[in-house]
Amino acid sequence: MTHPQAFQDIAENLSFLDDWEDRYRYIIELGQGLSRLDAGERTDENKIHGCVSQVWLVAEPREADGAPGLRFRGESDAMIVQGLVAVLLSLYSDRPAREIAETDAIALFDELGLREHLTTQRANGLVAMVNRIRGEARALLG
Repeated sequence: MTHPQAFQDIAENLSFLDDWEDRYRYIIELGQGLSRLDAGERTDENKIHGCVSQVWLVAEPREADGAPGLRFRGESDAMIVQGLVAVLLSLYSDRPAREIAETDAIALFDELGLREHLTTQRANGLVAMVNRIRGEARALLG
């Protein structure tokens, strides 16, 4: 399965950054590029439980490549988590639900070395975000 170009670009950029501090700054910059959610979207229904930080994800059903799909938008109150949200959105948003359900972001994050420097709580939050995204896709597929 081919990953979206936006995610491939992020992976390529990360491959050029050997130092964790440089990677950390890059991830934060990605998060700063995300649009903020409307205040009305920061609800308990959209909140990701299991994260130390406040994280909200909004799933919007839409057609993707002629199949049922999802567009995701998200936000966090923590800079590094906002960046992780940006990476997840680049991987999952605007894709067919079947591809979303089948894509294991945790394995990809491990390949990119993005989880090894996260605290246990942040890593658990990342897993909670991925589970929520993939769960939304499975629910759309019925």
